[in-house]
Amino acid sequence: MFDLDHVAIQTSDIPGSVAFYKNHFGAEVIYEDQSWAFLRLGKGKLALVNPQQHPPHVAIRVDIAQLEAMAADCGQEVKAHRDGTRGIYLTDPAGNTVELINYPPDHKV
Repeated sequence: MFDLDHVAIQTSDIPGSVAFYKNHFGAEVIYEDQSWAFLRLGKGKLALVNPQQHPPHVAIRVDIAQLEAMAADCGQEVKAHRDGTRGIYLTDPAGNTVELINYPPDHKV
């Protein structure tokens, strides 16, 4: 089963964007540093990413077997992210970026 995990949008002003989503929509900060932020927004999550580091994307949560199978099918290597998740990025036929993300069992997000 595939589940929508988060949507990532680009911003050059991480702190300003975090403040905007907190003040206007009551977003809760899950993680924030100078290069990106991860927010809980209602039942969903929003990633605010630096344009030089990440493309805007939709992330789909998968289990490790699904991630490894898709990576093999697409000829990609599963990469570890700094927050402990693992994933790959794909491009759909329209050129949109899709991240497949797997959270380790003890991850708190």
